[in-house]
Amino acid sequence: MPSLKSGDLRTADVARAVGCSVQHVRDLERDGVLPPAARTEAGYRVYGEVHLQSARAYRSLAVGVGPVEAKKIVRAFHQAPVSRALALLDAAHALLDAERARLRQAEEAARAISGEPIDDVLASDSMSVSELADALGVRPSTLRHWHAEALVVPDRDPVRGTRRYAPAQVRDARIVHQLRKAGYRVAPLRALLPELRRTRRSEDVASALAAREAAVTARSEALLQGAGALSAVLALHRRAV
Repeated sequence: MPSLKSGDLRTADVARAVGCSVQHVRDLERDGVLPPAARTEAGYRVYGEVHLQSARAYRSLAVGVGPVEAKKIVRAFHQAPVSRALALLDAAHALLDAERARLRQAEEAARAISGEPIDDVLASDSMSVSELADALGVRPSTLRHWHAEALVVPDRDPVRGTRRYAPAQVRDARIVHQLRKAGYRVAPLRALLPELRRTRRSEDVASALAAREAAVTARSEALLQGAGALSAVLALHRRAV
C-alpha cells in the first residue's frame, strides 16, 4: 500500500499549487497541519498528495474560520478520531449558520427601526443611560463604551450633567445594537455611522448588512472548498492504513 509520505512534490510545488510561500509550507508542516514530509538522501523534503490536499484545506478554512481554528481542524484530520475531526468541522458550519440567523434578525430589526418617526417628539421622550440600557437589554457599561468609541454620543442634562439620549440617539443606539449583534466591529461601525445619520438611513443600513452577508457567503464557500480537500485527506489516510 502507498505510504502517506510517498510522492514527488517539492516544497515549491506545494507552495505554487496553493498560492503561498515556500516558508509557509514549511511552517504548516512544523505546526502539524501537514504530516511530516519524507526526506531525500540529501535532506530535501518530498511531499505527496496528502500534503497538497492538507495545504489546500488549510488555505480555504483559514478564510472561512480564521487561521487558528483552521489549523486545529486540519490537524484533527491527521491525529484525532474521525468523529472528533468531523465535529470540529460541523461546529464551524454551525457558527456561520448562527451568524446568518443574526444577520436576518438584524435586517428585520433595522428595517423597522429606520422607519420609526423622530419628528414632533418632546424633550421628555429622551432616555437616561439606565433606561436605554434596559430597553436594549444591555449593560449601562455597554452604552458608555459606545459613547467612548464615538458610536452613540448622548447629550448632557444642562442641570445635572447626566447623560440623556434624545430620540434620534436612541434610534442610533438601537441600530448599533443590532449591527453589533450581527457581528460588526467597532471600527467599521464608527466609519459607517456618519452615513447612517444621513437622510437615506434605511438604504445605508441595508447596504451595510448586505455587505456583511456577502462576506459570510464568501466564508461559507471557502468552508465548502476546505471540506472537499479534507474529504480527500481522509480518503488518503484510509487507503494508507
